[in-house]
Amino acid sequence: MGEPDPKTPRERYRAQVRAEIKEHAWEQIAAAGVPALSLNAVAKQMGVSGPALYRYFAGRDELITELIRDAYQSLADTFRAAFAAGADVGGLAHALREWALEDPQRYFLIYGTPVPGYHAPEDTVRVSDQIMTTLLDACAALTPDGPATPLDAHLEEHRDWADGHPAPPATLHRALAFWTRLHGVLSLELAGHFSGMGIDPALLFAAELDDLLTQRA
Repeated sequence: MGEPDPKTPRERYRAQVRAEIKEHAWEQIAAAGVPALSLNAVAKQMGVSGPALYRYFAGRDELITELIRDAYQSLADTFRAAFAAGADVGGLAHALREWALEDPQRYFLIYGTPVPGYHAPEDTVRVSDQIMTTLLDACAALTPDGPATPLDAHLEEHRDWADGHPAPPATLHRALAFWTRLHGVLSLELAGHFSGMGIDPALLFAAELDDLLTQRA
């Protein structure tokens, strides 16, 4: 998610500095991981004092939150654009993999191990809901078969995560199956766990996707 459209020279300068701070933050994350992220280290890279950056971000956690919002919004925009262009569930799955491979650190920031001592504010959840809404819209076009399952009955009563989407439990079930199984393959691939196994992650991902498309969930 980008900065609001700046109107004045001061606002444009502020947006530019914040963007530069985030760029250096991503470099730090790629080099040493999110727990090592430091505003003072970013300031050193930019050639300014540490306190100077606190005019743009109140602290490390605010900077992490902004990076998380950006990452979620980027994937939400990717999904919406693909769906608007006619992508089905399979198309969204491949869009997800391409997005993840493009920037693994961005992927792990939102779908990897939680950052110790950090708690994301509620508005980041609202951004992430946009991603699931698009997936549910795509899954609604698939016709589930087979009898209802215990999970379907559970999802009938526990659907807050769907953010008010009117999808029936069977569609919720299918969307969850896609989300969890494909993220499982992606997380292992991006972490390098297939490198010593001689397995082609792209073929494994495609096989999982085919399996999901030919089964109820």
